[in-house]
Amino acid sequence: MHEKWWKSTVVYQVYPRSFQDTDGDGIGDLQGIIERLDYLQELGIGAIWLSPVYKSPNDDNGYDISDYCDIMDEFGTMADMDELIREADTRGIKIVMDLVVNHTSDEHTWFIESRRSRDNEYRDYYIWRDAAPGGGEPNGLRSTFSGSAWQYDESTGQYFLHLFSKRQPDLNWENPKVRQEVWNLMNFWLEKGVGGFRMDVIDLVGKIPDQEITGNGPKLHEYLQDMHRETFGRYDVMTVGETWGATPEIAKQYSDPKRKELSMVFQFEHIMLDQQEGKDKWDLKPLPLGDLKRILSKWQTELGDQGWNSLFWNNHDLPRIVSRWGDDDALRVPSAKMFAILLHLMKGTPYIYQGEELGMTNCPITDIAEAQDIETINMYHERLGLGFSREDIIASINAKGRDNARTPMQWDDTPNGGFTTGTPWLRANPNYSSINAAAALSDPDSIFHTYKQLIALRKANPIVVWGDYQLIEEGPEQLFLYIRRYEGRTWAVAANFGGTAISASVPRLGRSEAIIIANYDRTAADFTQLELQPFEAFAVELV
Repeated sequence: MHEKWWKSTVVYQVYPRSFQDTDGDGIGDLQGIIERLDYLQELGIGAIWLSPVYKSPNDDNGYDISDYCDIMDEFGTMADMDELIREADTRGIKIVMDLVVNHTSDEHTWFIESRRSRDNEYRDYYIWRDAAPGGGEPNGLRSTFSGSAWQYDESTGQYFLHLFSKRQPDLNWENPKVRQEVWNLMNFWLEKGVGGFRMDVIDLVGKIPDQEITGNGPKLHEYLQDMHRETFGRYDVMTVGETWGATPEIAKQYSDPKRKELSMVFQFEHIMLDQQEGKDKWDLKPLPLGDLKRILSKWQTELGDQGWNSLFWNNHDLPRIVSRWGDDDALRVPSAKMFAILLHLMKGTPYIYQGEELGMTNCPITDIAEAQDIETINMYHERLGLGFSREDIIASINAKGRDNARTPMQWDDTPNGGFTTGTPWLRANPNYSSINAAAALSDPDSIFHTYKQLIALRKANPIVVWGDYQLIEEGPEQLFLYIRRYEGRTWAVAANFGGTAISASVPRLGRSEAIIIANYDRTAADFTQLELQPFEAFAVELV
């Protein structure tokens, strides 16, 4: 195993638009992140995954980029960005940029030129096709944001491909000039001293649209090996790919150090467990806990020494985990701590999404007018047209809508949670008066301090980083119990993944009084007669 800094660090995702506003315009900015670096240093994180701050018209909150080498006006200037990289570095924190190169904004100079004429030098930077022989879209590819993935452009009489919004045209990675442009922009940021890249939907760049192949195309890994050689392979940085369709075997292709591609990937197999088979994320079903244990454990063991795992419950595209699979009411604190203990003591690099360390919750809406997210709004109107009831659609939005993760960071109990002195771009969750960072910092038993303790445990104990993993399958389904082993030490991690108390018996693990961390008052663990409170979780050392 190659020892790399990113194997023992914890990454914190900042969604800049919602993190901290310093100029009163209701939108977070780079100076706001700088202002809060001491808070992140106190938590103990080693890297910030920074969601896009590049120049953008904001059709998809910055994931539609019009200039990769400039900063969005609302966020600040390149001087602010340089200051952020510098100030973070003084605190031992690296800045990991969000690399969005499957597509650009339709306001990017490349696309403006590309659509001018069929013989423009930038035409092949994007994917243009004639109509199908009988008329209409070239084929049946669909956009993630609803509807066809093809948009007709009257000026040149062809369709262009957009796997996301029609204002996010897909780049043509088969064109070597496009790939060189990507290498150039990546090197621009690497030379500024960034700590790496999180790669947005990187598994789509090898697409073959005429065959309706989008994810994991045949040239994908060739492109990534070229990227490694031409850019970040010369730096000590972290790279993580967003790969929705990855299996452990595919993940090893990305992250085996011998292949010289990426550090790790985000896989989403566990995240899709509460949607109906063969349907999309809006079609809800209860979480099958047995499947969750099986899938998380599979990813712990099957990568072996050939790949590296990423650990996460939340990000800017997902609902808040404490609302999704926990209890965001009376048992919010223990359930939030349970999720933290269960995940952070596994093998891999953990990611914390802003506010997760406070136990921030979903923010339900009652009307589509309250939604900001383009995916949510498009889905609402599409499903209304298909005959779904308004009530069912709103219920799905409240469960899975992306705005749930994007409400302003809750810093204190002042108006708008201390996020802004103006009107926030997205309303603050009304519970900021009780759930906020100021309250958490002053309470030694807060969720924040559990995360801080877990990060410290990872830094101090090689067993957390390198230890083998074994799922213990005895006991009720509600019990999630696993073992970590390394160099003669053995830790047991137990979690009651439910809101009712349970009893279990696993005699072979014996009794331990060496409590490492717990979310309830606990002085010992007797596995011969184990009693767990609702959402209780703990770790002990076995002797």
